[in-house]
Amino acid sequence: MKELRYLDDVSSLVLDKDKCIGCGLCAEVCPHSVFELQDQKAQLIDFNACMECGACVTNCPTDAIKVNPGVG
Repeated sequence: MKELRYLDDVSSLVLDKDKCIGCGLCAEVCPHSVFELQDQKAQLIDFNACMECGACVTNCPTDAIKVNPGVG
């Protein structure tokens, strides 16, 4: 989603890969396709597309994702 950009490198999104169980919910609910499952773990594939909506945080069963909505 390269067209959905405002400012690069300002998102507060953090993914703790050690906590990730590879359920894929983050990739499923993210409206901007920030996540993708690779090797049975979530990966940030488009960090700068994150709009900090919090859908990934709300749906992550292991608290592997953190975001502070409205910061970036």
